[in-house]
Amino acid sequence: MATVILLRHGRSTANGSGVLAGRTPKVGLDDTGRAQAKALVERLAGVPLAEVVCSPLLRCKNTVAPLVAERGLARTVDPRLSEVDYGEWTGRELKTLVKEPLWRVVQAHPSAAVFPGGEGLAGMQARAVAAVREHDARISAEHGDHAVWLLCSHGDVLKSILADALGQHLDAFQRIVVDPASISVVRYTEVRPFVMRVNDHSSDLAGVVPPAPKRVRKKKTSSDAEVGGSTGQKGRAG
Repeated sequence: MATVILLRHGRSTANGSGVLAGRTPKVGLDDTGRAQAKALVERLAGVPLAEVVCSPLLRCKNTVAPLVAERGLARTVDPRLSEVDYGEWTGRELKTLVKEPLWRVVQAHPSAAVFPGGEGLAGMQARAVAAVREHDARISAEHGDHAVWLLCSHGDVLKSILADALGQHLDAFQRIVVDPASISVVRYTEVRPFVMRVNDHSSDLAGVVPPAPKRVRKKKTSSDAEVGGSTGQKGRAG
């Protein structure tokens, strides 16, 4: 299967306001976020990308816009990668939400958390994981198992995808940190995913690119982990 770069959108106008933006329309990037979006072009200069898939929300579209324009890439928008539907919590200040009884559930037992008038975190994870795995299978079929593609979404959505890839219960996903404009990398195989990077802010991403197959015939990506740990060779996981 292919390798997916999980990108959180750049810093938005809501990130520093103390307000839970959720699916509020027209929330774009602030000055820092726009700079992060422009920097993404150089950060990924050495990474061949087969496709870009993103959330329909403006801050994600703005984040990938410079990269898509520079590469001439197709951009696929998938509603399943949208932000959590926080329902009645949307637009409220975080300092007031921390006083809600549901806040502790979100922190300690997120799989049971359902936002009033919105969706549950377990449902969000189900839709997001289904989306990433379906796109990965499609892109692998179209471009080969050594393809690399980019998915741009939101913090909790990406954390839930990473928890699934790590084999963690959703109740442990709050242990994962995904900052604005950070990159995480997952390589899916037939047996298991390999989590190669989490919350990465570096510009050295060449190591996530699988080596091109040496033979004409298609070579499947190995699902085996390396006993004793990775050797550090390019394209090897463990």
